[in-house]
Amino acid sequence: MNEKNNKLQFQRFTRLNRVLHILMIVSFISLALTGLTIKFSYTGWAVILSHLLGGFESAGYIHRFFAVVMVSTFITHLVDIARMKKREYKTWRAMIFSPDSMIFNKKDVQDFIGTLKWFVGKGERPQYGRWTYWEKFDYFAVFWGIFVIGSTGVTLWFPELLTAIFPGWIVNVATIIHSDEALLATGFIFTIHFFNTHLRPEKFPMDIVIFSGRTSLEEYKIDRPAEYKELVERGELEQHLVEPYPPIVIRVIKIFGWTALTAGFGIVLWIIYAMIFAYR
Repeated sequence: MNEKNNKLQFQRFTRLNRVLHILMIVSFISLALTGLTIKFSYTGWAVILSHLLGGFESAGYIHRFFAVVMVSTFITHLVDIARMKKREYKTWRAMIFSPDSMIFNKKDVQDFIGTLKWFVGKGERPQYGRWTYWEKFDYFAVFWGIFVIGSTGVTLWFPELLTAIFPGWIVNVATIIHSDEALLATGFIFTIHFFNTHLRPEKFPMDIVIFSGRTSLEEYKIDRPAEYKELVERGELEQHLVEPYPPIVIRVIKIFGWTALTAGFGIVLWIIYAMIFAYR
């Protein structure tokens, strides 16, 4: 590796990947805040927040707006996947079974077992590739959430239309599922996902790669040794090297990241308070 390459960084995510993730963050936090305001409307926090949002009715409008943003973001991602398949893999089978696939495979099982052994000092750190098993789990959790929370949300948004087709009790069922599944998703994202992404010792206090799209070569070699080795052997590493962002851009990225983290942890504390001291 020459001196020039040592100053470059590895490009992990495209601009579209980063924009979609930012839209997902903004929409998810907005949905969590407005949804929990309605769910825990009897708490003091919900009353204060609803006033800031213009009232409970306004919170509902904001909630539905960001639901559309999230679903649109998800659909855009699916279109991008289809384009990537056509551009790089030609067939769905080749894409699904490629080493860089987001589908769980045998290596993920091996990495999971290897990670447990590594945690207790019984083995070496696994040689992670393009995607880790926990990243794949987080990724497909979005598919589940969009389907379950989205479908029940549509039912609650257009109850007259749905009850013209289905029995009326479907609205009651949708209310319970939408509320509880959204609460579960919110708790998971702001605890497990935050820990896996930002609070692990090697990433603490924040991993900004999803926002900047790039990481140092040294960090990349440690995080993704299997992928790094494969790219070097194929002579393709330099194709992924880019100039680092200037400090001002990194500063803006960190401000956004810290704002999202603070909002997420604040929401978790609000949920804990509401569930323990004010739940009805």
